[in-house]
Amino acid sequence: MCAMMIEERAMVHFLNRFTDYPFLLRWGDHEDKIGHGEPVFSVQIREAIPLRELTNSTSLALGEAYMKGKLEIEGDLYEALDHFLGQMEKFSVNQTRLRALLHSSGSKKNQKKEVCSHYDIGNDFYRLWLDETMNYSCGYFKTDHDTLYEAQVNKTDYILKKLALKEGMELLDIGCGWGFLLIQAAKKYKVKGTGITLSQEQYEGFSQRIRNEGLEELLQVKLMDYRDLPGLGKQFDRIVSVGMLEHVGREQYGRFLECADKVLKPGGVFLLHFISSQKEHAGDPWIKKYIFPGGVVPSLREIISHMGERDFHILDVENLRNHYNKTLLCWERNFKEHKEEISRQFGEEFSRMWELYLCSCAATFHNGIIDLHQILVTKGVNNQLPNVRWY
Repeated sequence: MCAMMIEERAMVHFLNRFTDYPFLLRWGDHEDKIGHGEPVFSVQIREAIPLRELTNSTSLALGEAYMKGKLEIEGDLYEALDHFLGQMEKFSVNQTRLRALLHSSGSKKNQKKEVCSHYDIGNDFYRLWLDETMNYSCGYFKTDHDTLYEAQVNKTDYILKKLALKEGMELLDIGCGWGFLLIQAAKKYKVKGTGITLSQEQYEGFSQRIRNEGLEELLQVKLMDYRDLPGLGKQFDRIVSVGMLEHVGREQYGRFLECADKVLKPGGVFLLHFISSQKEHAGDPWIKKYIFPGGVVPSLREIISHMGERDFHILDVENLRNHYNKTLLCWERNFKEHKEEISRQFGEEFSRMWELYLCSCAATFHNGIIDLHQILVTKGVNNQLPNVRWY
């Protein structure tokens, strides 16, 4: 038997562990069925994936093969991943060999580099497939008919209501993105807002929006690390952080909350919105190598534990997991509409990588592998807020 056939047989043998949802493997004239029953999707193999790569990291091996066109999904990519990624407990990952990838430095310099590698691809790139709000986080779909834009406006309004804002308050947004939340807060509640980000592109985009809206008297954005917040020498009535905690790193959660605590007034309200998991883990190797270097998904329980150590009193915990699945599918649909343009500008491999990222994340939310939580807390006891869910 030739070396290629041996490699192919080894690959098929490895993939035979994924039997929950039967699928077909095809290459050339060969066809193998994985699992029992009617196949729910098919995979066209153009080049066998070495067994050592599959055992080092199943996600990294399969993800790279898809990016490079070594395998194709016949049919809908999301539907195939939705079935396949429900079996992630069967994935292999060699923690020792991948240690440097899974556990990168939490220094300010390295975290800035990692964050910018994702968010500084270019504002024009994100405008192609985000909505007009430029919100790059989970939307909130009040009805099945809400557009992506409506869902992002809903989400922003929902957060602002939870914060119980009043005119004249000072609001801090840690990881402010392109600033839509602070713009809405200034317009609707007449609060003064400060946003911080590590991304030069987001800083420039938000700065331009502030000028366009004529909100220079109410809003400001700073290029700064959250660890430098205590050095501002001021305190805020309210703090919000949406989709930023995932970049902090497990060793820094306590410090992140300490910094928030130092700049929040007694009785102040803090809303933390973040992708979460049920248990602590180092993260997915493919995502960490190609999409979010250094990114770590915290567990809900560890964040709540850290909050309890810092006198943050929890008012509310809400899971928006299904909303993120739908948000990602909206982004993926928009992305596909501009795929040719993206491929021309960034290359075919980049385009396939991002489509895989959006579809795989949608699938992991749908399968409950990850969640999206909002935690609402007060610094110390605040008896002045309503006794019911005012939002």
